[in-house]
Amino acid sequence: MKIKNRLSLYFTAVSSFVLLIVQVVICLTFNSFIKSDFYDHLMDRANVAAKLYLEADEISADSLNRVRESYIHSLPNEVIRLYDERNGASFIKDKNQFWTSPVIESVRKHKYLQFSEGQRQTVGIYYNDNQGNFVILVSAIDTQGNKRLNDLIGTMAILLLSVTALLFVMSRWFAQKTLEPIDKVITQMRRVRAGDLSLRVNEGNGKDEISALAHNFNQLLEHLENAFELQQTFVINASHELRTPITTMVGEIEIALNKPRTNSEYEQILRSVLNDSDRLNETISSLLELANVDMNYTQPAYKPVAIDELIWELNDYWTDKAGKGKFIVNILHLPDDQEKLQLLVNKSLLSIALNNIIGNAFKFSENKRVDCDLYADNKDIIVKITDHGVGIMPDELEKVFESFYRGTNVKGYRGNGIGLYITSKIIHLFNGTIAVDSIPGQTTTVTIKFSR
Repeated sequence: MKIKNRLSLYFTAVSSFVLLIVQVVICLTFNSFIKSDFYDHLMDRANVAAKLYLEADEISADSLNRVRESYIHSLPNEVIRLYDERNGASFIKDKNQFWTSPVIESVRKHKYLQFSEGQRQTVGIYYNDNQGNFVILVSAIDTQGNKRLNDLIGTMAILLLSVTALLFVMSRWFAQKTLEPIDKVITQMRRVRAGDLSLRVNEGNGKDEISALAHNFNQLLEHLENAFELQQTFVINASHELRTPITTMVGEIEIALNKPRTNSEYEQILRSVLNDSDRLNETISSLLELANVDMNYTQPAYKPVAIDELIWELNDYWTDKAGKGKFIVNILHLPDDQEKLQLLVNKSLLSIALNNIIGNAFKFSENKRVDCDLYADNKDIIVKITDHGVGIMPDELEKVFESFYRGTNVKGYRGNGIGLYITSKIIHLFNGTIAVDSIPGQTTTVTIKFSR
């Protein structure tokens, strides 16, 4: 069953149940009022019977006629009995006892009694007269009241059915309108294919659960797209970057074996093979790094990492590797709350990303000083890494994060063009941003920003 139909049924069932309870309360209240009113009528009949039968000798003929006129209209299935002190029926022609002695004694004991016998309602009073002490019991069936109650129940039943049908139609319409954005999201989701994960669904105004669903789905698509791109990059890099140096090395060795060479020629060939070996080693290291990133990217282990502590760990590493005074850390601002310095990330991946940037800074500046600025407040964490190297051409700033792309002014440097590509994927995985500013021949600054 679709959610919209389920919601409609749930809403209709709850509303109808509440309406049914209200109708039951109304019917019970109305029934109680009808019974109470009919008991009042029976009480009046009992008083009239007392005046008619017991006090007729104490009033004038005119008054007796008025009493009889008031008593002439009987109630439906009315029964009146007057019982003397011996519980015998008096004044009534048929002399039928009708009520048992325990009932009569109960009226005599309590002076007043009202009770129901099936549909019949009964009122009993104790009446003290100069002729003796009598018990008067009056009973009748409130056919008119029962008819009113049945009419009310019938009307309530028709109203309940009509309102239930109306509620279902209205709730179905509201549910369809409410869930319409989900239908749109589903339609957009169906367009996503494994071969093209660049599509994103519309997130709407970003204030309701549907927008949250669309946002999470877009994040999932982004992660999958990045993971597939990393896998494709690995395959392409492995097939291309490994084949080229190996082919070159094999060719050089075959040339060297074709005929005897002089020592200088062998030395030249060995140096060429050594260079190709270094290139192959660098390529294998990059592939291993890429494989590690790919493995951790799909299922990253997120843990709180203090960014300042990570920066100081990188400082120790690069000080040992590049030399003292080569990597300079500048703490520009830190928040008072140390928890504001923590990022929920995979420390290994984030270290790879920062090391790629720092490694490029030293490589393209020929081991000149590299500055690392850290700024953090209650909202943002910003890391800037600046080198004083060859820089990047203005029209190439947007391309440095593409896989296998290398700038026109760095052709003489070793590399395969996947370091910044991997770095951008990692930073985006942790919901950060990365940007590059450069003045060719002077400085290059990579800015990483994490917003809370």
